Amino acid sequence: MKKYIALCTFNLLLLLTAVGQKKVSELTLVYDASISSGSKEPKMADALDGATTTVYLKGSMSRTEMVSALFSSTTIHDSKAGTAVILREVSGQKILIRMSSDNWTEKNKRYNGMTFTDTKETKVIAGYNCTKAEAKLADGTTFTVYYTSEIIPENKDYDSQFKNLNGLPLEYELVQGKLTIKYTVSKINLNPVPASRFDIPKSGYRELTYDESKKMN
Repeated sequence: MKKYIALCTFNLLLLLTAVGQKKVSELTLVYDASISSGSKEPKMADALDGATTTVYLKGSMSRTEMVSALFSSTTIHDSKAGTAVILREVSGQKILIRMSSDNWTEKNKRYNGMTFTDTKETKVIAGYNCTKAEAKLADGTTFTVYYTSEIIPENKDYDSQFKNLNGLPLEYELVQGKLTIKYTVSKINLNPVPASRFDIPKSGYRELTYDESKKMN
């Protein structure tokens, strides 16, 4: 009898968890960036403070746009094929970089073996209940992320650093050089995303291979 009650309780918990989750194939997220620590690089801080990152998801396709005062960068990724295109605009120069699946894997290899450990801290962001987790990369780098399990994107490969996260990241901090940048969701839209968002420009950009772009960096 005790085993039966325990089994029923376990199944009820699974059911409640499933009811609280919503898997989505289409989604739009807008993150606001802010500098949350002092820096000896004020020009870089000014360039990134107030920047926005918009993520569009539609099936296996994703588009991530980062727009700041000094530059913009857009990544269009096809998780089914593994390929991607990066569009960059800096000081009036527009560059298009095509990436094979091997290029994409190489670019994101630092996230291999990344782990997330939940803490007991929680908070509400954009109306969603979030859990704080500690992220750790294979090289020892750590950062914090608040995520909700109330929305689960079907395309978990849209962002390599969060593909092992058990939910959707709504706030996270990243360290870039001497800057600590906090990204916080300001808008969540579950409406269908137009397929045209993932069209690749046919003109107006100088095209480079991934290897050529690495030499520029």
